[in-house]
Amino acid sequence: MALWNIKERYDLVRSNQDNAIGNVGLFAGGSAPSDPVNTVDSINFLSLGNATDYGDLSVAREVPAGFSNRTAGFYAGGHTPSDSNVIDRVEFATAGNFSDFGDLTTATQRPAGCSDNTRGIIFGGRTPSSTNKIEYTQMVHEGNCSDFGDLTRNANSMTAIAGVTRGVCLGGRDSPNDPVNVVDFITIQSLGNAIDFGDLTQARGYSGGASSSTRGLCAGGFKHPALFNIIDFITTASAGNATDFGDLTSVRSAVGGSSNGLKGAFGGGYINTSETLIAALEFVTIASTGNATDFGDITQSRRNVSNETVSNGHGGLTTDIQRPSVNYMPGSGRAIICGGPPSPKIETFNISTLGNTVNFGSLILNAENWGGGCGNATRTLEADGGADSGYTTQISAIELASFGNASDFGDSTSARANQGALSNNTRGVWGGGYDPDGSPAYSNVIDYVTISTFGNASDFGDLTTNGSGAGGTANSTRGLFGPRGPGSGLANVIDYITIGSTGNTTDFGDASVSRGQTGMGASSTRAVLGGGSSPSKSNVIDYVTISNTGNATDFGDLTVSASARCCVTNNTRVVWIGGYSGSPTQTNILDYATISSTGNAADFGDIASGARGNIAGSSDSHGGLQS
Repeated sequence: MALWNIKERYDLVRSNQDNAIGNVGLFAGGSAPSDPVNTVDSINFLSLGNATDYGDLSVAREVPAGFSNRTAGFYAGGHTPSDSNVIDRVEFATAGNFSDFGDLTTATQRPAGCSDNTRGIIFGGRTPSSTNKIEYTQMVHEGNCSDFGDLTRNANSMTAIAGVTRGVCLGGRDSPNDPVNVVDFITIQSLGNAIDFGDLTQARGYSGGASSSTRGLCAGGFKHPALFNIIDFITTASAGNATDFGDLTSVRSAVGGSSNGLKGAFGGGYINTSETLIAALEFVTIASTGNATDFGDITQSRRNVSNETVSNGHGGLTTDIQRPSVNYMPGSGRAIICGGPPSPKIETFNISTLGNTVNFGSLILNAENWGGGCGNATRTLEADGGADSGYTTQISAIELASFGNASDFGDSTSARANQGALSNNTRGVWGGGYDPDGSPAYSNVIDYVTISTFGNASDFGDLTTNGSGAGGTANSTRGLFGPRGPGSGLANVIDYITIGSTGNTTDFGDASVSRGQTGMGASSTRAVLGGGSSPSKSNVIDYVTISNTGNATDFGDLTVSASARCCVTNNTRVVWIGGYSGSPTQTNILDYATISSTGNAADFGDIASGARGNIAGSSDSHGGLQS
């Protein structure tokens, strides 16, 4: 977790510069005059002057797609002179040569790229014909790209920019090569086809791009036989046509672009139909309008430099910086609930204080994810499972310190819904689940991740029986998976694992009633299981002592008989949320009980957004986080 100088952050927010904490901009690749180069130049946005040598791409190439997060820059595809599928990566903190990160789905020249802090997007290109494909990669871990969706047209030689949530693809050459004025957009933390945004003021390709959190710029470009000095701007949050911003100092095509959220810089390219190359570097202040002015020179006169922003402060990176909170302290009892049948809603409440939930933000997908939530004191993880787009491997991360939307964490080992979930301060673990296309449909697979490190899940072991709706809870060392079904039929089995190791579960004991979809939670010593379906809805609450194997004991009853109830705890109180009280009747009721006692649950409050079941949840102070 980052440590912030509160006064410094406050001053930046007051001056609307809270995203301007990165000042490294890169200009990579290109051709000089016709041979591809591997040159990477760097500028410091705080100081006007010439670019300096940063390092080399792993492969010399022109017009690769560029994208970045706050710690690393990436270049993908390009022309070598054959088409390339290579994705390179370098750390901003240590200037040097790029290394191989992964591959595009297809060797592609002249694509465009953009990103937020976790996901890189690659638009279009030539393969060798112009294509409408959109693909993405998770920048937090090495690997190849996956399909995202399609542009509204086939295109290459576009530019692209990112705002807070959107990626925007501007202009380019449509088949059979005539430049267009089309602007498309996507929501970066989603999947699907692009949507028409509006039009540029002039149809063109080979422009340079730059962005802040609210604006995107498209500078220069070419439409045979004319070159342009036009700079257009769009407001990324609002679809519509581009507006004139100003002009570059001269007409220019095949120009590179970069930005730090405050300044946009444009370098290299050619300035006439004889394709005279230049090294000139100029800049604008993105929040204003007006003509570009001199910044310095890149290290080499060349064209076809990557024309999208690769920097550690561009407009797509604003949302990964959570403003410091003086009102919230990790471990104070914040609970997160999310998803539903299916729903993107994230809501929160404090376990120590009776009352209704309040809105927190949105998931990446409309998710139906009962049992998929776990986390530590600063981050909740949620395995989406079932979504309106089908069964998914998506794992989302929710940062507890500040209200906001979920981000992409990685993927589970297979697509399945209704997984049991548990965690301690280090690991998140999911077990079982259901996928109608799986073989078998009811799973015994257990996955795990390191909560502090974005990336895909790894295999942990297997449950003793296949099934879904197992529930899950833990203390700091031992995790329990509860009764499940229907796999081999409804079971009353409770399994356990040692979270710090890997391997199959071991039989712990039996619940008092065979049922599935119980809501499970724990203190550091005692686990409780509430509700479920057998197949009739149950109000039974059981408990076990986590350190001692054995059968569950009756605790009391919930206020409502229901299945698929979310369950969250601190070290003293357990809260059950929502669920199915009938078929398809859902409830908005929150029940609570004191974990160390026994007796019936009492009313806590309501889900503010309405009744729903199949919710995932966790808290910053559950039993797995207690020492």
